[in-house]
Amino acid sequence: MNPQEVHDVLSDDRLDQACAWIARLRSDDISTADRHAFSAWIAESSANRQAFDEMSELWGDLGVLSHMPIDELYPESVPSTSFRQTTNPSKSNGSNAGNSAALPGWSLPQWLLGGGLATACLAVALWVGNQWLQQPQLNQQTYATAVGETRVISLPDGSQVQLNTNSKLVVNFSREERRTQLLRGEAYFEVARQTSRPFSVAAGTANIRVLGTEFNIERNPDNTRVSVTGGVVSVSESRTASGLQPESVKLTRNQKVSVSNSGIGDVSRTSTEEALDWTQGQLVFDETPLREALEELNRYLSTPASAPGIGDRTLTGTFELTDPDNTLSAIAAALGLNQDHSDPNLTLLSPKAN
Repeated sequence: MNPQEVHDVLSDDRLDQACAWIARLRSDDISTADRHAFSAWIAESSANRQAFDEMSELWGDLGVLSHMPIDELYPESVPSTSFRQTTNPSKSNGSNAGNSAALPGWSLPQWLLGGGLATACLAVALWVGNQWLQQPQLNQQTYATAVGETRVISLPDGSQVQLNTNSKLVVNFSREERRTQLLRGEAYFEVARQTSRPFSVAAGTANIRVLGTEFNIERNPDNTRVSVTGGVVSVSESRTASGLQPESVKLTRNQKVSVSNSGIGDVSRTSTEEALDWTQGQLVFDETPLREALEELNRYLSTPASAPGIGDRTLTGTFELTDPDNTLSAIAAALGLNQDHSDPNLTLLSPKAN
C-alpha cells in the first residue's frame, strides 16, 4: 500500500468517526463521559477537527448541529491526561467498534460504527432528517423600537440583539442559515456560534456574515458602518456593477468599515467603548469626522442636523444622550459652529464668522 493509500484510509476512518460523533452528540441521552471523550478526540489532532468540520458542513442542511450543544462540546481546555487515556476513542484498539465500547451509554448500532463512511453517513442523514422533519419551522419575526427606546432581543439560537432607538430588524431562521435584515437604525449583535448555520445581516448596501461573534451595525442614509468587538466578521457589498464580484473584507476585533454605493471604504481602528457607547447612553468620538458624528446623533434628534462642506472636521469627546438637542449645541460649541434653524426640517451647522 503506497503512502497516498494509507492517507486515504486514515482520512476515511476519521470521517467515519466524525459521522458517528455527530449522530451521538445529537442524541438526547449524551452523558458527561461522552462529552469528555469527544473533547479528547477533537483535541487530539487537527485532522480530527477538520474531519468533524467537513461532516458538519456536509450535513448542515439537515440541521444536525443547530440542535447540538456544539459551543459546549468544542473544547476550551483539554481533559486531563489520565482521563484521555481511559476515554480517548483513538486509544482503544484502532477500530471504530472499539471506540463505541469506550463510550458509556453509546446507543448507536455496531454496524454503524464499523460499516464504513457511506453507510455511517447515510444512517446519520436518515436519522437526522427524520428528527428535523418532526420539528416545526421557525417563522419570520420583526422587531422594532420607537424614537428614544432601546430593546434587547433573545433569538431562538441563543444569540442576543440590542436594538438602538428608531430601529427595525427582521429575523428569518431556516435549517441552512440564520438570516436577518436591519431595515433601519442600529443594532449590536452577540451571535451564538453554530458551525453549520452561518449568521448573516443585510443592512443597506452591506452584507455581514459570521459564525459567531460580536459586532455593531449602524445603518445610515448614505452608508452602513460595521464595528467589530470580538471574533471575525466578513463584510461585503450587497450589489455591484454587472459582471463584477462584490468586494469584501474581513474585520477583527476593534476594526470598523463603512459600505456605501461607492463601495467598501478603508478599514480603520475603533474600540469597544466607541462601538457600544450608545448602549451606555453616551456618544464617544475619537477624531471622528463630524459627518459620522451627526449620523449617529441624528437618530436621537427630532430635527436632523447637517454640516455641508465641513463634514471632514474631526471631533473628540464624550457626549450624553439624555438631551440630544443640548448635545448638538455642545458639538457646535466645541467646533466653533453656528446653528441655523431657519428650516424647520433641518438644522444647518456652519463656521462662525471671524
